[in-house]
Parts: sequence; C-alpha cells; structure tokens
Amino acid sequence: MADALVERLHSLKKERNAVILAHSYQPADIQDVADYVGDSLGLSRLAADTDADVILFCGVHFMAETAAVLSPGKTVLIPDGNAGCPMANMVTPRQLREWREKNPDAVVVTYVNSSARVKALSDICCTSANAVEVVATIPKDKHVLFVPDRNLGHYVKTKLGREMELWNGFCPTHERMLPGMAVEARKQHPGAPLMVHPECRPDLVAMADFVASTTGIIKHCHDSAEREFIIATEIGILHPLRKQNPDKVFHPLTVVADCPNMKLNSIEKMVWALEDMEPVVTVPADIAEKALQPIRRMLEIG
Repeated sequence: MADALVERLHSLKKERNAVILAHSYQPADIQDVADYVGDSLGLSRLAADTDADVILFCGVHFMAETAAVLSPGKTVLIPDGNAGCPMANMVTPRQLREWREKNPDAVVVTYVNSSARVKALSDICCTSANAVEVVATIPKDKHVLFVPDRNLGHYVKTKLGREMELWNGFCPTHERMLPGMAVEARKQHPGAPLMVHPECRPDLVAMADFVASTTGIIKHCHDSAEREFIIATEIGILHPLRKQNPDKVFHPLTVVADCPNMKLNSIEKMVWALEDMEPVVTVPADIAEKALQPIRRMLEIG
C-alpha cells in the first residue's frame, strides 16, 4: 500500500508540475519523498525559484503562507489544513495593531514563525538563524518588540546585550524540554555535545554546547569531528541527521519533543491534496504585499 501511494504521489507531482517541500520536523517518510527538505524560509525561497506551478508544502500553515507570499503566481497546497502552529497563534493581528498604536516609534521584529497578517504589521522579519544579525542592525536607541517567541527573543537579548520587549509566545514542543533532561542525558551520554535550538527555554539554552537553528544544527553535526550528539529540538530532525551522517550517533534530549501539528501530514494526505488540489493556502493580495516588505528587508541583510 505504501509503495502504491508513493508511486501515485510521484505520478500526480509530474501531472500537476508540482514541487514537494518538507520541513525537517516532518515524518521521515515525507522527508524521503520530498524534493527539498529544510527550514521554512529556505524552502519557500527554493520553491519561488523553481518553474513548478504547484507547491505542496509539508509543514504547518504559516510556512505555506510564506511560500504563497514569495510565489504569488503558484498554487500552494498543504496536506492537512489543520496543521497550525501554536506559537504563531499566540499573537493576533488585532493585538499587534493595538500595541503599535500605543508604541508608534518602536520597531517590530517578527519571527517568520507567524501568520502573514502579523508579518504585514511588522517592520522586519527574522529566522532563528539570523535573528541576532537582524536585531543588530536596529539602532540601539530604538525600542524593539520581538514577536512572538519570547525564548528566541531572550537568546537575542543575551547575545547582543540590549534590551527588547518580548511578546509572551513560545513553542510548546521546545518549551517542554527541561534542564533536568539535559543533566540526565549528559550522564547517559558522557562527552556528547548538547545541541540546542534557540526556541528552547533560556535555562536550557544556557547549558548548551552549541545553539543554532535546525539548518545550523544539521550543518554543525555534519562538519564536526564529534561522533555522538544530544539533540534538543523537535525529534523530526533526527531523520536527516542520521541519514546524512550514518557513522554518527544522535540522541534526542527527550522523545516528548514531538510536534503533533507537524505530524498531521501524511503520504496519503499528500496524494489527496494533489488529486483534489486542496487545501489551497492563499494570502489576500494586500496582505501579501505588506508581508513581503519585512521579509525583503530581512533578506537584504544577507
């Protein structure tokens, strides 16, 4: 059955002139059939550069929205329309608009893990890989609001030594990883460096041997001479790590670091999406135009 589904998927992909994108937190079988695997913004930029008519984005809703913003001429599909992001939902356009009205001179830096409507109300976007670099370009006399991830914001504050106001949002999957888990993991795997995503709690980030985005963690583990690692981020990343480094050993900090929203997608739902050409993810033209501006400002930084 599985082989037949994959065969059907490839046939539909060719028929629809589609490209399949998969975030590195997706189930292993989805990553294996994708054309590109990586982080959300990187995938969206790749898709925009292809000649595909259809983007099948295997991730969560805000990722598909970003692809739609960057590829206005393409049809963007998501296998499961219920695959949302709790952290992105922790800030609403109304809340951010009201904050901006009270703080008209402030600079709003928005993590790409947010809705297109929130991006449209922002001054500049950032990723977990470039957040420090982005905030470093803002004059120090400017009041900065970092939206929506308080943990990534705290990491940036610590690295730059500057004050920022942090929105009270967080990723539930990263938030449930605790310092005590790191203490226990180091006992079980002595000498293995601890790789931590900056969406994790500050007390866990402070214990890390290396802090980076998903792409940064994958690159570091590949380039490192170390043979064993403890990984503190969503467990889907273990698949590309093990696939790219068969001679190395990767231990999840905890198996509960499993995002249920990322795991809503499946091969079967991918087939259905391409058969029915839905669920389609669209962004109204006026919102897309406004959301594109802070993304472009980020990309201009490098």
